[in-house]
Amino acid sequence: MNIDIDIGTKIKELRKLKKMNISDLADNAELSPGLISQIERNIVTPSIVSLWKIAQSLGVSVGYFFEEEAKINTSPVVKKNSRKRIIASNNNAIYELLSADLNRKIEFLYITIKVGDYSSKDFVTHEGEECGLVIKGKLMVKMENEEYILEEGDSIYFDSTIPHRYINVGDEVCESIWAMTPPSF
Repeated sequence: MNIDIDIGTKIKELRKLKKMNISDLADNAELSPGLISQIERNIVTPSIVSLWKIAQSLGVSVGYFFEEEAKINTSPVVKKNSRKRIIASNNNAIYELLSADLNRKIEFLYITIKVGDYSSKDFVTHEGEECGLVIKGKLMVKMENEEYILEEGDSIYFDSTIPHRYINVGDEVCESIWAMTPPSF
């Protein structure tokens, strides 16, 4: 199940609510006005890094853009075939939400990265901490000044304010489970 939400319209509506013009948002997010305009018109899907910058500039979490209309889900169980998937352009990872929604104190994700691909082209930073466990394959966790190779069964825990990204350096699809607090989506 893919999350199919009109992110561009949500950005535009929130920007207008905050009485910002496209140039204001672009300056605050360190992105070009042209890119903001294309995102708002759904011509371009923002990368995760761009979406984080936009969210921070608008004073919301990235999860704000993925919130669905009020759905009451009382079950604490998420079945494998009904996980919500988050897929963004310029991002080769597939993020599957392991909790019922994005309104939790911790974010719980199943991340799949194809051979030679990466979680994001650029380093990302965000508040909080995260930890991950490689279930299958070989993953490099590249930080600003360090690189860690994780193989099946290996785990890592770090401060998310350290610039980081994930790269599949193995010869098969890499699957891993991650927990982040506070949620970054």
